[in-house]
Amino acid sequence: MTEEHAIYVFIDSSNLWQAQKAKGKLLDFEKVIACVKKKFAGDTIKVYFYTAYPADGSRDYSLDSKHKFYTYLKKGLKFVVRKKALKRISIESEEGQLFQEKGNMDVEMTIDIVHTVDRYDTVVLFTGDSDFLAVVRYLRGRGKKVFVISSKNNVSRELRTGGDGYFDILDMPDEIWGKEIMRRAK
Repeated sequence: MTEEHAIYVFIDSSNLWQAQKAKGKLLDFEKVIACVKKKFAGDTIKVYFYTAYPADGSRDYSLDSKHKFYTYLKKGLKFVVRKKALKRISIESEEGQLFQEKGNMDVEMTIDIVHTVDRYDTVVLFTGDSDFLAVVRYLRGRGKKVFVISSKNNVSRELRTGGDGYFDILDMPDEIWGKEIMRRAK
């Protein structure tokens, strides 16, 4: 009897959004996961998706479609979705008070990667953030295969070369790409 090969995928949605904007298309996540499962010869796959979203009332448009998308990932594709509202940071400038939004999910992603380390053989990180190099080294030290998927315009040199392989999502098969990105009227 052969042993099952488990793949865990951790998606940093803000990093992935940069690639989608560069391509001008949204990813079809069902097809992305099928592609990952085939590429890395996995028997089972589990996907974690990390995102920060605008707080209700902070936009002049409805956020319903964002929440419907998260529900689709969670219920339709069985992703584990980790989300939190963007933090608004007040900044004083010569023009007056400005707000900057931050929604970093690196700590949450790292906790899940380390907490589940005994459940997978291969990990696929959809991120380009060099902060994850320490996690990559930790995983490789535990005998895990680590692959990074990002885009050339949004991946650190350290992360691109630190794992067992790097793939530019912009060069991946066209079938993983879905609808064109629609721009909101101003």
